[in-house]
Amino acid sequence: MMKEIADRNRSYRRFHQEVAIELETLKELVDLARLSASAMNLQPLKYYLSCEPQKNALIFQHIGWAAYLKDWHGPAEGERPSAYIIILGDTEISKAFGCDHGIAAQSILLGATEKGLGGCMIATVRRQELSQALGIPQRYEILLVIALGKPKEKVVIDSVGADDDIRY
Repeated sequence: MMKEIADRNRSYRRFHQEVAIELETLKELVDLARLSASAMNLQPLKYYLSCEPQKNALIFQHIGWAAYLKDWHGPAEGERPSAYIIILGDTEISKAFGCDHGIAAQSILLGATEKGLGGCMIATVRRQELSQALGIPQRYEILLVIALGKPKEKVVIDSVGADDDIRY
């Protein structure tokens, strides 16, 4: 069962934008992250949830997609994420977040996959500008953005070739 979910948990970059994701679904996914391992059990991660089209559009303006695809600037209108979860580090709890946000993000994406959704971890973020645009207090550092939606593409797993090129 878990292997099947892990196999289906790919980085999706195109979505059925018209398929809404409810706030309650995002809260359920964050609860999976809350139950995940945290260094020294500090629980320094906090989450900004967005499933409203206006906020989603604002977030979209501040993130980068598929760094290896230089001429692609992200999904077109109609193929954009229906929701985002922004993983924040509370600097009043800890100054270093280690790999906690990666563990949390994987838990969120596995949960999304189980619900028939897909997502993509995005680390290319204009963090300061996005924090200001969303009114996120300075004590919170943006660590990752997770884009979520109903996948519109079929992702294929390829083996690394003889040239060791790992680019998609």
